[in-house]
Formats: sequence, C-alpha cells, structure tokens
Amino acid sequence: MTSLAELSASREMLVNLTLRELRGKYKRSFLGWSWSLLNPLATMLIFTLVFRFILKIPVQEGEPSGMKIFAFFLLCGLLSWNFTAAGMTGAMGTLIANANLIKKVYFPREILVVANVLASAVSLLIELAVLCVALMLFGNFVLPWLPILLLLVALQTLFVIGLGLMMSVLNVYFRDVQHFVSILLQMWFYATPIIYPLSLVHDATLFGREVPVGTLYRLNPMVGFVEVTRDCLYNLRFPPAGELAYLTVVSLVTLALGVRIFSRLEGKLAEEL
Repeated sequence: MTSLAELSASREMLVNLTLRELRGKYKRSFLGWSWSLLNPLATMLIFTLVFRFILKIPVQEGEPSGMKIFAFFLLCGLLSWNFTAAGMTGAMGTLIANANLIKKVYFPREILVVANVLASAVSLLIELAVLCVALMLFGNFVLPWLPILLLLVALQTLFVIGLGLMMSVLNVYFRDVQHFVSILLQMWFYATPIIYPLSLVHDATLFGREVPVGTLYRLNPMVGFVEVTRDCLYNLRFPPAGELAYLTVVSLVTLALGVRIFSRLEGKLAEEL
C-alpha cells in the first residue's frame, strides 16, 4: 500500500517517464513507430511460412466466427506474447540503465519499471487496434468484445509489472538473471499455444501412468492471456469466466509478489549500482 501511495503521489513523474520511454523507443530511426507494426508482421510472415506451409501445422477454425486464417490466429497470440517478453526484458535493465539518476536523488524506484511496462502496453494497444481493423476487413466484427480485451490488457499489464519488478531488482544484485531470463523466455514461448492450437495438447502416459500434462500446461498464465485474446478477436465468443478469474488472481498475486521482493531489496540499490 505504501508503494501504491508513492506511485500515486508521483503520477506526474510516471507520466513523464512513460512519455520518455515512448519517445526514445524509436528515436532517430527513419520508420519510427512503424517498427512497432513491422516487427510482429515480419515474425508472422516467417512463422506462417515455416509452420503453416512447411511443417503443415493445422489451422484452427474460429468458433463461432468461422474464420480460418493462420496469420490472424498467429497474431492474436504473438502480440500478447511480445508484450510480456518486451515488458520483462525492458524492465529488467531499466534500473541499471538509470543508475546515475537513482544515485543522485530519491524517488520511488518502482516508477522506472512501471513506466517501461506502460510504454510497452501503449505499443500493444496500437498493434491490437491495427489487428482489429484488419480482422473487421476480413469479416470478424470484433467491436462488442473490445471491453473484455481492454480488461485483459489491464490484467496482463499488472502481471508484467509484477514480473518486471522482480526481474529488475534481482538483476541489480545478480547479473546472471538476464541470461537466465533469456533462456526462460525461449522455453516459455514454445510452452504457450502461439504457433499451434491448444487442442494439440493432451494428457500423456508416462511409465504406464496417466500424467495430466494438459492440466499442468493450462496453469501457464500466458496460455490464458493468449486464449482469451483469441476468444475475443478470432473466435468472437465470451471467454470462460473461470479463465478470467484465474488470470485476475494470478496477475494480482504476481504484482503483490513483485512489489514485496522489490521493497525488500530496494534499500541497497544505490550501493549495488
């Protein structure tokens, strides 16, 4: 609660830092914010070529929308994943990048992490807006589902802020964290149904015993974020209430845990930097 009070009191600084992150993201680049759209589009084209036309990954048909376009199926998951990955990696290095500022003046250090994640959230909203327009051009009328999508983005933002607070402060004390996170993100990507449908994941038999692989797989919060995004944009249906409740609990617990760890280790940040 103290951290939240400090953030509220420093909201003007939070806004300015977020704007700084947004302005500096593509500073001095010729295409500017177009890269925010070109990067996921390039990834989509590569994955579509490899997984759809070479490996022949089946395309899931939207229910009840009837849409059967792999590129849109992929983007619904890819944009959600890119936000988590970019938010974690960006937040992880923000304390070290702002070491001079931290050592000179006191302010709530959490603001640096929150501003970095909020800048990534703005990029996500822009990308989702373009995706929504494209989906409507192909016949998916997504407007009634946008309030649920915005709620999902808000929950995912809290989730990523919690992860960012943990990773950023741990990275100050243990610089190996950034290398472990890089490996973790690669594993996490393929453990999330981004390039393949969730229907391909089943329970398995190991040493003669049934292992609930599918159940354990669905505990991955990114499975929920990706699937709810697809429900809103690709399938055009209301996501399961239990899934939304689970994501709400996970996001709040992750945020609380991130704030707790950050608060415990914040005291010696200036010395470690």
